[in-house]
This record gives sequence, C-alpha cells and structure tokens, in this order.
Amino acid sequence: MKSLLATVKSFVANLLLWSFFVGGLAASTASGAVLDGTAKSAATFAGIAVSLFTGSRIAKKPRIKAFLSKPSTLWFLFLFNGGVAAFCYFSMDGIKGIATAAGMGLVSIGAAGGLVAAHRAPATEARVEEPWA
Repeated sequence: MKSLLATVKSFVANLLLWSFFVGGLAASTASGAVLDGTAKSAATFAGIAVSLFTGSRIAKKPRIKAFLSKPSTLWFLFLFNGGVAAFCYFSMDGIKGIATAAGMGLVSIGAAGGLVAAHRAPATEARVEEPWA
C-alpha cells in the first residue's frame, strides 16, 4: 500500500502529464484560429512536439500499454486508420492528402505489426496494482 504522499504525488504528476498532452493537441490544432505567420507555425510545431513527447510517456503506463496491446484495439486501429488513409488519399488534393494518408498509413502499419507480433508471441498480461501506476 502506498502512502498518502506518494498517492498525491502520483496523481499530480499524471494530471500534469495529461494536461500537457491535451494542451499540446490544442496548440497544434487551434493555433491557426488565433495566430498568423511565424507565430502560428511556431505554436503548431511546439504543440506537436509537446503532445508527441507526453503521449509517448502516457503510452508507457501499464494500463494504457495493456489496452493498446489488446488484439481488438489493434484491429480497430489497423482498419480505421487504413480506411482513413485511403479516404484522405483519394479525397484531398496535393501534398496535404498525401501527407495525411502517409501518417495514417504509418499508424495502420504499426497496428498491423503489433498484431503480427502478438500472433507470434504468447499473450502476457500486464500486472497492474493501481489505476494510475
């Protein structure tokens, strides 16, 4: 059993991590509505960097990692992102369509890799003692 101080510290750390993740997503998507020019580009790229960094830290948490390794989640990611990639490639013009399709296609290929790896190796369940470990 963890002490009260360790529990509060873990909760605050997770709250900050999720707040930075959501803030990075908001900055990367909504900066165009508020800013123009170089400031818009800087805010967009900074938001992308923050959300990628914090998202990778969140994905290493045992409960999230266990959820992302479930076959049903991997199948959903594979099919949904593959469908979105095909739709974006055919419906969007120019480099935006190609870049969007490539990004979504990479996520789809990553999920397919997880499915193949899970098929080859026996399933091991993550041991989780608390919800925000």
